[in-house]
Amino acid sequence: MKEKLYIIKIGGALIDDEDALDQFLNKFSNISGKRILVHGGGKLTSTLAEKLHVPQQMVDGRRVTDAQTLDIATMVYAGKINKSIVAKLQNLDCDAMGFTGADANLIQAEKRSVEEIDFGFVGDVNRKSVNSKLIRKFLKLNLIPVFSAITHGHHGDLLNTNADSIASVLAQALSKKFDVELLFCFYKDGVLEDVNDNSTVIEALSEDDVLKLKEEKKIHKGILPKIENALLAKKNGVQKIFLINETKLQEHIIYDNQGTEIC
Repeated sequence: MKEKLYIIKIGGALIDDEDALDQFLNKFSNISGKRILVHGGGKLTSTLAEKLHVPQQMVDGRRVTDAQTLDIATMVYAGKINKSIVAKLQNLDCDAMGFTGADANLIQAEKRSVEEIDFGFVGDVNRKSVNSKLIRKFLKLNLIPVFSAITHGHHGDLLNTNADSIASVLAQALSKKFDVELLFCFYKDGVLEDVNDNSTVIEALSEDDVLKLKEEKKIHKGILPKIENALLAKKNGVQKIFLINETKLQEHIIYDNQGTEIC
């Protein structure tokens, strides 16, 4: 029987709210067993870019990353945010270690090719990008890896990589050895039929359901990367995948019935 592993991704809205982040990390610290945390960047990157007069562009929830933006994202994601989360977890008696994909070659990405849009210094990843053997060693030592949304390429370069994608490929790669449960935590109660009504949670979502919701234009662009990465993880062997409200992490762990399940 495989050992349980939770891979949990948190987003920008939570990171931007220090009190909410503290509450979440307290719940995270109470999860027994193996855990990996993946985080995005919140508003700090955009705020700092504005102060430095570096224009920002988002396309379908993804950041276009020029050289200056990459510098800012690296400072914010891999520096300020990552190390702050690690420090908070240490205070909760969680032996956490913060990583980029460049550390120990844990996640090596491919720079995104230019098609309709040039995303700049953005890295795309798949399950083969992950150094799962070394991550398993960290987990065996009861360490909690905390991944920022920075990877590396083949030429000593850093790349900005969507945190939802990182969580998805980690889950795919590690599902061969662990019973992986992938949780995308954000500020809604799940995928909503009506984005303005939190009571319209869709309890189960298949690929066909997603195609239908896209046709009906009921999927908000901000949640699309989460859904796409969740579906990809499901196709590649991850058994349990949920999109849940970050405030209901413990309830989900205990009762296994919160949010939207990808099926």
